[in-house]
Order: sequence, then structure tokens, then C-alpha cells
Amino acid sequence: MNQSRRTFLKGIAATGVALTAAGQVSAGDGTRYIVVGSGEGAAKRIRDAGFSVERELGGNVLVVTADDRSALESVSGVSEVVVDRKMTLDAPKLEEKKETTTDEDLYPFQWDKQVTDVPEAHETATGDGTRIAIIDTGVDVDHPDLAANVNEDEGKLFKYGEISDDATDVYGHGTHVAGIAAASDDGTTGVVGTAPDAEIVSLRVFYYDDIDDDGEKELTTTRADLFTAIDHAAEIGADAANMSIGTPPIPPQDNAGGLKVGYQRVIQSASRRGTLTVVSAGNSSANLQQGGYFTLPNSVAGAMSVSATGPNDALVFYSNYGTNEVSVGAPGGGYETLKKTLCADWDGDGDGEAPIDEDGDGEEEWVDCEIPEWPYPTNLVLSSVPPELYDGKYYAYFAGTSMAAPQVTGTAALVRELASDANPNEVEQAIEQGAEGTSGKSDPELGAGRLNANRALDSI
Repeated sequence: MNQSRRTFLKGIAATGVALTAAGQVSAGDGTRYIVVGSGEGAAKRIRDAGFSVERELGGNVLVVTADDRSALESVSGVSEVVVDRKMTLDAPKLEEKKETTTDEDLYPFQWDKQVTDVPEAHETATGDGTRIAIIDTGVDVDHPDLAANVNEDEGKLFKYGEISDDATDVYGHGTHVAGIAAASDDGTTGVVGTAPDAEIVSLRVFYYDDIDDDGEKELTTTRADLFTAIDHAAEIGADAANMSIGTPPIPPQDNAGGLKVGYQRVIQSASRRGTLTVVSAGNSSANLQQGGYFTLPNSVAGAMSVSATGPNDALVFYSNYGTNEVSVGAPGGGYETLKKTLCADWDGDGDGEAPIDEDGDGEEEWVDCEIPEWPYPTNLVLSSVPPELYDGKYYAYFAGTSMAAPQVTGTAALVRELASDANPNEVEQAIEQGAEGTSGKSDPELGAGRLNANRALDSI
């Protein structure tokens, strides 16, 4: 596959599920809002004022329909009012299908499990008796590496404020994430997840819908859908919820509406009920300490934010970073540069080449490079995908902080198997204490260090 820089970077953004605002959500004769309440009785006072409270979430966060924002803001006990906006995901994605059948052992290709000492961890724990929620594009319940672990009855779709039972994957991203976290292990075939005996619950927040009048459907979610899914993960007793979802870097002045506060309230409420929320740090190569920029939901207190590393444990070129913005790093695929990431013996002559725009003239050309230990595409992360969406293939290589987060989510399930009474803060501390490669928790690239699943178990 001739993978250019432009295609790769566009794909990286998509595999990180970067969200773009696409208009406000209407409901009946009004507009839907996310409301942050203060004190008790906020919901009752909003109803008494004539507005419809559609859903009450943890942390005194409400989903409300109103035809007069100013009147809603004036209700006693209302501290923040945020418009519920539609969010879209660009459809193109980075992918390299794995030419294999489902009866091949793919573990030798899973460098991500090898560097995080997952085989050693499995001698102690496999995630048995734990539950992982995958807040994403859905999960393929029939995939041979996932079917044994997916609880289809608990799967839900969150769409424009409604909750239904259709949690099937419509894109492939969620299935890939689920496989990284908890693909089952039969000992001989397919890929293996970090927590191969954990239960998987698909909480689908993406669906195809019309965004404007051109009739073209785009992959869509809303702010309220995301908030509701986080809250629901806690309601069903998930030990960890994976959100490989985020925004591009946001300037500080854009937080005036309180969206960050709303995320923090809901995530911290989930934590109090026993659910650790693990999120991807984002794929904009951004220093989140410069100029007060932040991303959501990984920049809020209570969320465990994960940056992406490669086979050599270095931060990958696309990953966001920043002091106090990253909890740990974990395998996401790729290397420190695009050139090194794409380097391979493409034509079989034994020499390394990479298709990139090295001189910046807008044209990709083949440049010489030293072939790394894991050449392209094997330095990306291999996991499960829905065959009906991937030309009959069951596996693909993806890259992104989206692939890093579920490595940590799976490790959280291992920790909870050993310490079922540990609260989310204690689980996060065990993972951070077990991380390696840094001298403390404030490394701007890796936080507490690169994930080590086995050492996390030793820490607990």
C-alpha cells in the first residue's frame, strides 16, 4: 500500500476519533443543552420553570431542552449552560489490512503486548470477573476474537438523547480498540488482548446521519451522547471505560461555556461509583502546556490520559504531550518521525525506503532510510476489525493514541481482578507506579512512564 504523508496524517486524526463541531442539537421546539447544576434540587427547579429535563447524569449534570437559553440560565441552581452540539468524524482512516486467516497465531506481530510484559502479567491475572466498557463506534459481537467476551445484552447505542440496543460497529474503530483491550485467548489463533478474560460492553456513540442539506451522511455523535455513555458505564458497574475519543487542541477562551466542568463532573461521578475513565491524549503533536490549550476529555481531573509510544518506547511523532496532561504512555504505533514509521523494504531489494514529502514541496517521493526493527506496517498496532467493513479481513494495523488508551484499560481490568475493592484512584496509582522509563509522574511525554502491565500488578 503506497502510504503518503498526507494520507497517513489524515488517517491518524481519524483513528484518534478527533471530533469537529457541526451545529447544535434541536429537540422538539427547543434546543438541547448540557446543564451543570449547583446544590440540590436543580433538576426540580428547572422543571418548575417549564423546561424539559431529559436526563439526570452523575455530578449534577443534566440534559435539558429549552426554548429560551437566557431564562434557563436564570434558574436558581444553574451554574453552567452548554449547547449540545453535533460532532462529526472524518471517514478516511489509516489502515493496513492483515492478509491472514482466522486460524493463524498473530501474537508474534503484537509487539505492543511484548513490550508491556503482558505475557508475564497473564501468569497472575487475565481480567476474569471484570467488565470493560468501550465508548466508541461499536463492537463486532461476532468477531472470533471477541465473541466469547462481548456481553451483547448490555450493549447500547446513544443517539440524540435516546438509548437503544444497537451497539454493532459501524466503522471498525471500536472493534480494533476492543481487541487491544480484551481479545480472548484460545492459545493458538488470532490476537490477544491485555485482559483476555474481561467482559466487553459496547457503548456505541457514533452513527451515520445527515449533518446539512446535501444529503450526505457523516459519522456523528453529540456532546450529550458522550456524557450519557460515561454515566451509563458507571451505572452498569464497569471497572473501566475506554474513550479513544477527543477534540483537537482548544484555546482557553473556549472554555467559557463550562464544557470542561461538565466533563469533569460526570467523569468524577463515574469514578466515585467505581469506574476508571481512560482516554486518549490526542494526535495533534501538540504541547498542551503552551498557551493554556487543552483537549477533552483527557484534560479534565479524573480522566486517565494516555500518550502513544512505539516499539522502542519513545513518544510517537503524532502524540500530544504536556506536563500534567499525560498519566502514562502506552503502545500506539509508529516511531518518533514519519520517515522512520513508514520505512520498509517496499520493493524487496533489501534497502529501506519511505514515501514522504521530505523537501516540503507538496510531492511525496521515495527517500532512503534505515529499516527499523519493526518496519512499516508492523510498527503499528495489530488488532481485530469487522470483516464486513474490511473486505473480508479480520485484522488490521492502526496507529494513534486511540490504540494506546485500551492498553491501559485492559491493564486496569487486570488490576481489578486482583484487587476488586480497589477504587479507580488506587487502580490508576498502581498503573502509574508500575510504569517504567521515567523518574517521576511529571514527564511531559509519558507522565509516570511507559505502561508495564506486569509491574502494575506487582504495585497493587
